Amino acid sequence: MLQVNRVIQQRLSSEVPLVSTISDYIIAAGGKRLRPVLLLLCCGALGYQGDQRFNMAAVVEFIHTATLLHDDVVDESEMRRGNATANARFGNPASVLVGDFLYSRAFQMMVEANNMRIMQVLAEATNVIAEGEVMQLMNMHNPHLDEAGYLQVIRSKTAKLFEASARVGAILAGADTATEQACASYGQALGTAFQVIDDVLDYAGNTTVLGKNLGDDLREGKTTLPLIVAMQRGTPDDRATIQQAIENGDLSMLERISAIIQRTGALDAAREAAQSEARIAIAAAQMLPASAHTDCLVQLASQLLQRNH
Repeated sequence: MLQVNRVIQQRLSSEVPLVSTISDYIIAAGGKRLRPVLLLLCCGALGYQGDQRFNMAAVVEFIHTATLLHDDVVDESEMRRGNATANARFGNPASVLVGDFLYSRAFQMMVEANNMRIMQVLAEATNVIAEGEVMQLMNMHNPHLDEAGYLQVIRSKTAKLFEASARVGAILAGADTATEQACASYGQALGTAFQVIDDVLDYAGNTTVLGKNLGDDLREGKTTLPLIVAMQRGTPDDRATIQQAIENGDLSMLERISAIIQRTGALDAAREAAQSEARIAIAAAQMLPASAHTDCLVQLASQLLQRNH
């Protein structure tokens, strides 16, 4: 990851000062860097030690960072990773345009890999992520979104880049089709579980630890799994309350909504859904050759439910 960070710093350079300023700001804010880690672990599990793994790990982080910049503008978010969002600090126009810069820089670096299969995988992932963002936008303030629709959004918006990161690791290693698919399956399941837990933490987390405001999903009118389950299990009055909050993005109702979620066991149900995805990821990882890297992939999936940010 130190090598990846060096690549990130080198490739963020631009002759336009504001591009460098905003890029440095968002990257320096940190984050889990799970997507680059996933790519490196899959490379390690399959025996690939070439330098191109550092470049491709930086590429997936650039793609992810671009989506964050655009997300925060669309969602009107003000805090991420414990700091002011780029749009809150530098304005929406600059954030959108620097997000575009990061996308285009990522594609420049993909070309340098001189591997059409990698280009295909990452180009498709970027397209699917954009579709997922639009699907989420269409479902804002829609309390009638069901679990299938919710999963379709998060598998496009979040899990697709996890899947692509793992798949690129396998491609770099020259893995056969079955092994590549095992890595992709691991990434998709891990990414799905990650997003479900993220949605749980919006109602059960700690603002300081989480690095963002609790209730952001409700303010944005997002119908996430805890709300879907609570509406399924709650009383008619509970359902009406949640529907009203989603339709209006009414953050003043957060305490009442959280109480309903707790009373109906919706958080436990959502965690169980994430656990099911984690089990799929573990099974996929166990198809890879035994190694310390494979062990890390298994541990990453098994410990995912314990995260608090």
